[in-house]
Amino acid sequence: MPERGGRASSPSPVTHGKGDRGHSAGAAFNNGFGEGTSMLSRRLGLCALVVAAFGHVGSAQAQLSGDAVKIGVLTDQSAIYSDIAGKGSYVAAKLAVQDFGATVLGRPVEITLVDHQSKVDIGSSLARKMYDVDGVDAIVDISHSAVSLAVQEIARNAQKIVLHVGSAHAGLYGAACSPTGALWLYDTYTLANGLSRALVKEGGDSWFFVTADYAFGQSMQAEMTKVLGSLGATVKGSVRHPVNAGDFSSYLLQAQASGAKVVGLANVAADTANAIKQAGEFGLTQGGQRMAALIFYLQTAKAIGPQLGQGLQFLTGFYWDRTDDSRAFAKRFAAEMNGAMPSQIQAGVYSATLHYLRSVAAAGTDASDAVMRSMKAAPVNDFFAEGATLRDDGRLMKDLFLAEIKKPSEVKGSWDLLKIIRRLPAAEIIRPRDQGDCKMNG
Repeated sequence: MPERGGRASSPSPVTHGKGDRGHSAGAAFNNGFGEGTSMLSRRLGLCALVVAAFGHVGSAQAQLSGDAVKIGVLTDQSAIYSDIAGKGSYVAAKLAVQDFGATVLGRPVEITLVDHQSKVDIGSSLARKMYDVDGVDAIVDISHSAVSLAVQEIARNAQKIVLHVGSAHAGLYGAACSPTGALWLYDTYTLANGLSRALVKEGGDSWFFVTADYAFGQSMQAEMTKVLGSLGATVKGSVRHPVNAGDFSSYLLQAQASGAKVVGLANVAADTANAIKQAGEFGLTQGGQRMAALIFYLQTAKAIGPQLGQGLQFLTGFYWDRTDDSRAFAKRFAAEMNGAMPSQIQAGVYSATLHYLRSVAAAGTDASDAVMRSMKAAPVNDFFAEGATLRDDGRLMKDLFLAEIKKPSEVKGSWDLLKIIRRLPAAEIIRPRDQGDCKMNG
Protein backbone atom coordinates (compact mmCIF):
# COMPACT_ATOMS: atom_id res chain seq x y z
CA MET A 1 0.00 0.00 0.00
CA PRO A 2 1.21 3.59 -0.49
CA GLU A 3 3.25 5.03 2.35
CA ARG A 4 0.67 7.50 3.60
CA GLY A 5 2.37 9.68 6.17
CA GLY A 6 5.72 7.88 5.71
CA ARG A 7 9.12 9.25 4.92
CA ALA A 8 8.02 10.93 1.74
CA SER A 9 5.77 13.32 3.66
CA SER A 10 7.99 13.74 6.73
CA PRO A 11 11.07 15.85 7.40
CA SER A 12 14.32 14.23 6.38
CA PRO A 13 16.33 12.51 9.11
CA VAL A 14 18.27 15.00 11.17
CA THR A 15 21.91 14.08 11.64
CA HIS A 16 23.55 16.33 14.17
CA GLY A 17 26.98 17.48 13.14
CA LYS A 18 29.90 19.21 14.81
CA GLY A 19 28.19 22.55 14.94
CA ASP A 20 25.43 21.36 17.28
CA ARG A 21 25.40 21.73 21.04
CA GLY A 22 26.46 18.59 22.83
CA HIS A 23 29.44 16.36 23.30
CA SER A 24 30.94 13.06 22.36
CA ALA A 25 29.94 9.67 23.70
CA GLY A 26 32.62 9.98 26.34
CA ALA A 27 30.43 12.61 28.02
CA ALA A 28 27.21 10.76 27.48
CA PHE A 29 25.83 11.44 30.93
CA ASN A 30 25.27 15.14 30.47
CA ASN A 31 22.35 16.18 32.62
CA GLY A 32 20.06 16.55 29.62
CA PHE A 33 19.07 20.20 29.77
CA GLY A 34 22.26 22.13 29.10
CA GLU A 35 23.07 23.02 32.69
CA GLY A 36 26.12 25.05 33.57
CA THR A 37 29.54 23.73 34.56
CA SER A 38 28.96 24.13 38.30
CA MET A 39 25.73 22.17 38.19
CA LEU A 40 27.28 19.52 35.98
CA SER A 41 30.23 19.05 38.32
CA ARG A 42 27.89 18.17 41.16
CA ARG A 43 26.61 15.24 39.12
CA LEU A 44 29.93 13.82 37.99
CA GLY A 45 30.18 11.47 40.95
CA LEU A 46 26.78 9.97 40.20
CA CYS A 47 27.59 9.75 36.51
CA ALA A 48 30.82 7.87 37.22
CA LEU A 49 28.99 5.39 39.40
CA VAL A 50 26.35 4.79 36.74
CA VAL A 51 28.96 4.24 34.02
CA ALA A 52 30.85 1.85 36.30
CA ALA A 53 27.68 -0.05 37.12
CA PHE A 54 26.90 -0.47 33.45
CA GLY A 55 30.40 -1.61 32.57
CA HIS A 56 30.82 1.03 29.86
CA VAL A 57 32.42 -0.23 26.68
CA GLY A 58 34.69 2.11 24.75
CA SER A 59 33.77 3.14 21.23
CA ALA A 60 36.61 1.05 19.82
CA GLN A 61 34.81 -2.04 21.13
CA ALA A 62 31.31 -0.83 20.27
CA GLN A 63 28.99 -3.13 18.38
CA LEU A 64 26.54 -1.15 16.27
CA SER A 65 24.20 -2.53 13.65
CA GLY A 66 24.48 0.27 11.08
CA ASP A 67 26.19 3.47 10.11
CA ALA A 68 24.10 5.52 12.58
CA VAL A 69 21.96 5.17 15.67
CA LYS A 70 18.47 5.80 14.34
CA ILE A 71 15.45 6.89 16.37
CA GLY A 72 12.03 7.14 14.76
CA VAL A 73 9.41 9.45 16.23
CA LEU A 74 6.19 7.68 15.22
CA THR A 75 3.29 9.96 16.13
CA ASP A 76 0.20 11.79 14.95
CA GLN A 77 1.03 14.80 12.78
CA SER A 78 -2.31 15.31 11.10
CA ALA A 79 -5.19 14.19 13.34
CA ILE A 80 -6.53 14.77 16.84
CA TYR A 81 -3.24 14.31 18.73
CA SER A 82 -1.05 16.52 16.56
CA ASP A 83 -1.03 19.48 18.99
CA ILE A 84 -0.07 17.44 22.06
CA ALA A 85 2.43 15.22 20.21
CA GLY A 86 3.11 15.62 16.47
CA LYS A 87 5.89 17.96 15.41
CA GLY A 88 6.47 18.91 19.05
CA SER A 89 7.50 15.33 19.85
CA TYR A 90 10.04 15.50 17.04
CA VAL A 91 11.39 18.83 18.32
CA ALA A 92 11.68 17.39 21.84
CA ALA A 93 13.60 14.35 20.57
CA LYS A 94 15.89 16.63 18.57
CA LEU A 95 16.63 18.71 21.68
CA ALA A 96 17.50 15.53 23.57
CA VAL A 97 19.98 14.60 20.84
CA GLN A 98 21.50 18.08 21.01
CA ASP A 99 21.94 17.74 24.77
CA PHE A 100 23.41 14.25 24.55
CA GLY A 101 25.81 15.00 21.71
CA ALA A 102 26.29 14.65 17.98
CA THR A 103 27.39 11.02 18.15
CA VAL A 104 27.06 7.91 20.24
CA LEU A 105 29.86 5.34 20.23
CA GLY A 106 31.41 7.19 17.29
CA ARG A 107 28.32 7.06 15.10
CA PRO A 108 25.92 9.92 14.25
CA VAL A 109 22.43 10.03 15.72
CA GLU A 110 19.48 10.40 13.34
CA ILE A 111 15.93 11.41 14.23
CA THR A 112 13.09 10.78 11.78
CA LEU A 113 9.48 11.96 12.10
CA VAL A 114 6.74 9.67 10.74
CA ASP A 115 2.96 10.22 10.77
CA HIS A 116 0.69 7.26 11.64
CA GLN A 117 -2.43 9.43 11.15
CA SER A 118 -4.01 7.77 14.22
CA LYS A 119 -4.70 4.66 12.13
CA VAL A 120 -3.60 1.21 13.30
CA ASP A 121 -3.03 -0.24 9.82
CA ILE A 122 -0.91 2.70 8.73
CA GLY A 123 1.01 2.80 12.01
CA SER A 124 1.72 -0.94 11.81
CA SER A 125 2.90 -0.76 8.22
CA LEU A 126 5.14 2.21 8.93
CA ALA A 127 6.64 0.59 12.04
CA ARG A 128 7.57 -2.54 10.08
CA LYS A 129 9.23 -0.43 7.40
CA MET A 130 11.06 1.66 9.98
CA TYR A 131 12.51 -1.40 11.67
CA ASP A 132 13.05 -3.73 8.70
CA VAL A 133 13.89 -1.37 5.84
CA ASP A 134 15.04 1.93 7.33
CA GLY A 135 17.14 0.35 10.10
CA VAL A 136 15.52 2.29 12.93
CA ASP A 137 16.84 1.09 16.29
CA ALA A 138 14.08 2.52 18.48
CA ILE A 139 10.63 4.01 17.98
CA VAL A 140 9.46 6.65 20.45
CA ASP A 141 6.14 8.33 21.35
CA ILE A 142 3.19 6.91 19.25
CA SER A 143 0.51 8.68 21.38
CA HIS A 144 -2.26 6.31 20.34
CA SER A 145 -3.03 3.24 22.44
CA ALA A 146 -4.30 1.01 19.65
CA VAL A 147 -1.30 1.82 17.46
CA SER A 148 1.01 1.24 20.43
CA LEU A 149 -0.43 -2.21 21.11
CA ALA A 150 0.16 -3.18 17.48
CA VAL A 151 3.68 -1.72 17.36
CA GLN A 152 4.56 -3.46 20.65
CA GLU A 153 4.13 -6.83 18.90
CA ILE A 154 6.00 -5.71 15.79
CA ALA A 155 8.90 -4.49 17.93
CA ARG A 156 8.89 -7.73 19.93
CA ASN A 157 9.14 -9.83 16.75
CA ALA A 158 11.78 -7.54 15.25
CA GLN A 159 13.70 -7.47 18.55
CA LYS A 160 13.73 -3.69 18.42
CA ILE A 161 12.93 -1.11 21.11
CA VAL A 162 9.69 0.89 21.37
CA LEU A 163 9.26 3.64 23.97
CA HIS A 164 5.57 4.52 24.40
CA VAL A 165 5.08 8.02 25.76
CA GLY A 166 1.66 9.46 24.93
CA SER A 167 -0.10 6.07 24.79
CA ALA A 168 -2.00 5.12 27.93
CA HIS A 169 -3.19 1.51 27.66
CA ALA A 170 -2.18 -0.27 30.88
CA GLY A 171 -1.80 -3.53 28.97
CA LEU A 172 1.48 -2.21 27.55
CA TYR A 173 3.14 -3.14 30.84
CA GLY A 174 0.56 -5.82 31.67
CA ALA A 175 -0.67 -8.68 29.50
CA ALA A 176 0.95 -7.15 26.38
CA CYS A 177 4.30 -6.37 28.04
CA SER A 178 7.46 -6.95 26.05
CA PRO A 179 11.20 -7.22 26.81
CA THR A 180 11.78 -4.46 24.24
CA GLY A 181 8.95 -2.11 25.28
CA ALA A 182 8.65 0.66 27.88
CA LEU A 183 5.81 2.93 28.99
CA TRP A 184 7.12 6.37 29.93
CA LEU A 185 4.31 8.64 31.14
CA TYR A 186 0.81 7.79 32.31
CA ASP A 187 -1.50 4.82 31.87
CA THR A 188 -5.18 4.11 32.36
CA TYR A 189 -4.72 2.36 35.71
CA THR A 190 -2.56 5.16 37.11
CA LEU A 191 -4.86 7.94 35.96
CA ALA A 192 -7.96 6.10 37.17
CA ASN A 193 -6.47 5.28 40.55
CA GLY A 194 -5.18 8.77 41.28
CA LEU A 195 -8.11 10.81 39.99
CA SER A 196 -10.89 8.57 41.33
CA ARG A 197 -9.58 8.72 44.86
CA ALA A 198 -9.18 12.48 44.74
CA LEU A 199 -12.70 13.19 43.47
CA VAL A 200 -14.55 10.59 45.56
CA LYS A 201 -12.92 12.10 48.61
CA GLU A 202 -14.53 15.41 47.58
CA GLY A 203 -18.00 13.86 47.35
CA GLY A 204 -18.06 12.59 43.76
CA ASP A 205 -19.64 9.22 44.52
CA SER A 206 -21.80 8.80 41.38
CA TRP A 207 -20.51 8.94 37.79
CA PHE A 208 -21.56 8.95 34.14
CA PHE A 209 -18.95 8.39 31.43
CA VAL A 210 -18.71 10.01 28.00
CA THR A 211 -16.17 7.74 26.36
CA ALA A 212 -14.19 7.82 23.12
CA ASP A 213 -14.91 4.57 21.28
CA TYR A 214 -11.40 3.14 20.88
CA ALA A 215 -8.77 1.30 22.96
CA PHE A 216 -7.81 4.17 25.25
CA GLY A 217 -11.34 5.33 26.05
CA GLN A 218 -12.64 1.83 26.70
CA SER A 219 -9.65 0.94 28.89
CA MET A 220 -9.88 4.22 30.79
CA GLN A 221 -13.56 3.73 31.58
CA ALA A 222 -12.99 0.11 32.63
CA GLU A 223 -10.16 1.07 35.01
CA MET A 224 -12.17 3.95 36.49
CA THR A 225 -15.17 1.69 37.04
CA LYS A 226 -13.04 -0.81 38.96
CA VAL A 227 -11.53 1.83 41.24
CA LEU A 228 -14.84 3.60 41.81
CA GLY A 229 -16.46 0.32 42.78
CA SER A 230 -13.71 -0.38 45.30
CA LEU A 231 -14.36 3.06 46.83
CA GLY A 232 -18.11 2.51 47.12
CA ALA A 233 -19.03 4.89 44.28
CA THR A 234 -21.58 4.01 41.58
CA VAL A 235 -21.57 4.34 37.80
CA LYS A 236 -25.00 5.44 36.59
CA GLY A 237 -24.32 4.94 32.92
CA SER A 238 -22.08 5.65 29.95
CA VAL A 239 -22.17 6.50 26.28
CA ARG A 240 -19.53 6.07 23.57
CA HIS A 241 -18.70 8.53 20.82
CA PRO A 242 -16.44 8.37 17.75
CA VAL A 243 -13.04 10.06 17.89
CA ASN A 244 -13.17 13.71 16.77
CA ALA A 245 -16.93 13.74 17.29
CA GLY A 246 -17.51 17.50 17.13
CA ASP A 247 -21.12 17.45 18.35
CA PHE A 248 -21.54 16.17 21.91
CA SER A 249 -25.09 17.39 22.50
CA SER A 250 -26.81 13.99 22.62
CA TYR A 251 -24.10 12.48 24.82
CA LEU A 252 -24.18 15.35 27.30
CA LEU A 253 -27.96 15.33 27.51
CA GLN A 254 -27.77 11.67 28.54
CA ALA A 255 -25.17 12.52 31.13
CA GLN A 256 -27.33 15.36 32.43
CA ALA A 257 -30.42 13.14 32.65
CA SER A 258 -28.49 10.51 34.66
CA GLY A 259 -28.20 12.83 37.64
CA ALA A 260 -24.64 11.66 38.26
CA LYS A 261 -22.55 13.99 40.39
CA VAL A 262 -19.51 13.61 38.12
CA VAL A 263 -19.41 13.40 34.34
CA GLY A 264 -16.19 11.64 33.42
CA LEU A 265 -14.73 12.45 30.00
CA ALA A 266 -12.76 9.44 28.83
CA ASN A 267 -11.44 11.17 25.71
CA VAL A 268 -8.60 13.49 24.78
CA ALA A 269 -7.52 16.73 23.15
CA ALA A 270 -10.15 18.39 20.91
CA ASP A 271 -12.85 15.94 21.99
CA THR A 272 -12.31 16.89 25.64
CA ALA A 273 -12.27 20.59 24.83
CA ASN A 274 -15.47 20.41 22.78
CA ALA A 275 -17.26 18.37 25.43
CA ILE A 276 -16.34 20.87 28.17
CA LYS A 277 -17.41 23.84 26.04
CA GLN A 278 -20.74 22.25 25.15
CA ALA A 279 -21.32 21.11 28.74
CA GLY A 280 -21.17 24.79 29.68
CA GLU A 281 -23.75 25.61 27.02
CA PHE A 282 -26.10 22.93 28.38
CA GLY A 283 -25.59 24.12 31.95
CA LEU A 284 -24.24 20.87 33.41
CA THR A 285 -21.92 22.55 35.86
CA GLN A 286 -24.49 25.24 36.69
CA GLY A 287 -26.86 22.39 37.58
CA GLY A 288 -24.41 20.98 40.09
CA GLN A 289 -22.66 18.32 38.03
CA ARG A 290 -18.89 18.27 37.96
CA MET A 291 -16.79 17.65 34.85
CA ALA A 292 -13.76 15.40 35.27
CA ALA A 293 -11.14 15.13 32.53
CA LEU A 294 -9.66 11.66 32.86
CA ILE A 295 -6.71 12.63 30.69
CA PHE A 296 -5.90 16.26 30.02
CA TYR A 297 -3.23 18.52 28.57
CA LEU A 298 -1.98 22.08 28.82
CA GLN A 299 -2.99 22.60 25.18
CA THR A 300 -6.57 21.64 26.02
CA ALA A 301 -6.60 24.08 28.92
CA LYS A 302 -5.52 26.80 26.52
CA ALA A 303 -8.20 25.81 24.01
CA ILE A 304 -11.05 26.13 26.50
CA GLY A 305 -9.56 29.08 28.42
CA PRO A 306 -9.44 29.76 32.17
CA GLN A 307 -12.91 31.28 32.28
CA LEU A 308 -14.53 28.00 31.31
CA GLY A 309 -11.86 25.65 32.68
CA GLN A 310 -11.12 27.24 36.06
CA GLY A 311 -11.02 24.75 38.90
CA LEU A 312 -10.85 21.68 36.64
CA GLN A 313 -8.47 19.18 38.20
CA PHE A 314 -6.52 16.43 36.46
CA LEU A 315 -3.28 14.48 36.64
CA THR A 316 -0.19 15.43 34.66
CA GLY A 317 3.38 14.22 34.40
CA PHE A 318 4.85 17.63 33.55
CA TYR A 319 4.17 21.33 33.67
CA TRP A 320 6.56 23.74 32.00
CA ASP A 321 6.53 26.31 34.83
CA ARG A 322 7.21 23.92 37.72
CA THR A 323 11.01 24.23 38.10
CA ASP A 324 13.93 26.23 36.73
CA ASP A 325 14.99 23.25 34.63
CA SER A 326 11.52 22.70 33.14
CA ARG A 327 11.36 26.41 32.30
CA ALA A 328 14.76 26.24 30.60
CA PHE A 329 13.62 23.34 28.41
CA ALA A 330 10.32 25.07 27.65
CA LYS A 331 12.15 28.20 26.49
CA ARG A 332 14.22 26.21 23.99
CA PHE A 333 11.18 24.23 22.86
CA ALA A 334 9.08 27.36 22.37
CA ALA A 335 11.81 28.92 20.22
CA GLU A 336 11.24 26.12 17.67
CA MET A 337 7.47 25.89 18.08
CA ASN A 338 6.31 29.49 17.50
CA GLY A 339 6.09 30.19 21.22
CA ALA A 340 4.06 27.12 22.21
CA MET A 341 4.90 25.45 25.50
CA PRO A 342 5.56 21.68 25.58
CA SER A 343 2.90 19.17 26.57
CA GLN A 344 3.59 16.41 29.07
CA ILE A 345 3.91 14.02 26.10
CA GLN A 346 6.52 16.15 24.34
CA ALA A 347 8.54 16.54 27.53
CA GLY A 348 8.32 12.77 28.00
CA VAL A 349 9.66 12.17 24.49
CA TYR A 350 12.72 14.26 25.40
CA SER A 351 13.29 12.17 28.53
CA ALA A 352 12.82 8.79 26.81
CA THR A 353 15.11 9.75 23.92
CA LEU A 354 17.87 11.03 26.20
CA HIS A 355 17.76 7.97 28.45
CA TYR A 356 17.87 5.68 25.42
CA LEU A 357 21.00 7.40 24.08
CA ARG A 358 22.67 7.31 27.48
CA SER A 359 21.93 3.60 27.67
CA VAL A 360 23.30 2.85 24.19
CA ALA A 361 26.53 4.56 25.21
CA ALA A 362 26.65 2.66 28.49
CA ALA A 363 25.93 -0.71 26.88
CA GLY A 364 28.48 -0.19 24.12
CA THR A 365 26.01 -1.50 21.56
CA ASP A 366 22.62 -0.77 20.03
CA ALA A 367 21.51 -4.40 20.53
CA SER A 368 18.05 -4.11 22.07
CA ASP A 369 18.47 -6.60 24.90
CA ALA A 370 21.67 -4.96 26.14
CA VAL A 371 20.27 -1.44 25.79
CA MET A 372 17.12 -2.34 27.71
CA ARG A 373 19.23 -3.82 30.51
CA SER A 374 21.09 -0.53 30.66
CA MET A 375 17.86 1.47 30.63
CA LYS A 376 16.56 -0.54 33.58
CA ALA A 377 19.85 -0.37 35.51
CA ALA A 378 20.23 3.42 35.59
CA PRO A 379 17.96 6.02 37.19
CA VAL A 380 16.22 8.52 34.90
CA ASN A 381 17.31 11.97 36.04
CA ASP A 382 16.14 14.99 34.07
CA PHE A 383 13.61 17.83 34.37
CA PHE A 384 10.79 15.43 33.43
CA ALA A 385 11.63 12.48 35.66
CA GLU A 386 13.66 13.04 38.80
CA GLY A 387 15.16 9.83 40.14
CA ALA A 388 12.65 7.62 38.32
CA THR A 389 13.44 3.98 37.58
CA LEU A 390 12.37 1.67 34.77
CA ARG A 391 10.75 -1.41 36.25
CA ASP A 392 11.42 -4.90 34.83
CA ASP A 393 7.97 -4.98 33.19
CA GLY A 394 8.81 -1.81 31.25
CA ARG A 395 6.90 0.71 33.41
CA LEU A 396 8.72 3.92 34.27
CA MET A 397 8.12 4.54 37.97
CA LYS A 398 7.58 8.28 37.69
CA ASP A 399 5.57 10.55 39.97
CA LEU A 400 2.57 12.45 38.62
CA PHE A 401 1.08 15.74 39.79
CA LEU A 402 -2.45 16.85 40.61
CA ALA A 403 -2.94 20.07 38.64
CA GLU A 404 -5.72 22.63 38.45
CA ILE A 405 -6.63 25.23 35.83
CA LYS A 406 -6.15 28.71 37.28
CA LYS A 407 -8.84 31.30 37.72
CA PRO A 408 -8.69 34.13 35.17
CA SER A 409 -7.52 36.50 37.91
CA GLU A 410 -4.49 34.25 38.59
CA VAL A 411 -3.27 34.04 34.99
CA LYS A 412 -0.21 36.18 34.18
CA GLY A 413 0.56 35.07 30.63
CA SER A 414 -0.86 33.19 27.67
CA TRP A 415 0.60 29.85 28.86
CA ASP A 416 0.40 30.57 32.59
CA LEU A 417 -2.66 28.36 33.00
CA LEU A 418 -2.02 25.70 35.62
CA LYS A 419 -1.04 25.36 39.23
CA ILE A 420 0.37 22.21 40.80
CA ILE A 421 -1.64 21.12 43.83
CA ARG A 422 0.45 18.19 45.03
CA ARG A 423 2.81 15.44 43.96
CA LEU A 424 1.51 11.86 43.73
CA PRO A 425 4.29 9.28 44.33
CA ALA A 426 4.64 6.61 41.66
CA ALA A 427 4.57 3.78 44.20
CA GLU A 428 1.11 4.88 45.39
CA ILE A 429 -0.63 5.26 42.02
CA ILE A 430 1.06 2.94 39.49
CA ARG A 431 -0.22 -0.62 39.31
CA PRO A 432 1.96 -3.05 41.29
CA ARG A 433 4.12 -5.39 39.23
CA ASP A 434 2.35 -8.53 40.49
CA GLN A 435 -1.11 -7.26 39.48
CA GLY A 436 -0.44 -6.59 35.82
CA ASP A 437 -0.40 -10.09 34.31
CA CYS A 438 2.99 -9.44 32.69
CA LYS A 439 4.52 -12.87 32.01
CA MET A 440 8.08 -11.89 31.09
CA ASN A 441 11.03 -11.75 33.45
CA GLY A 442 13.05 -8.57 33.00
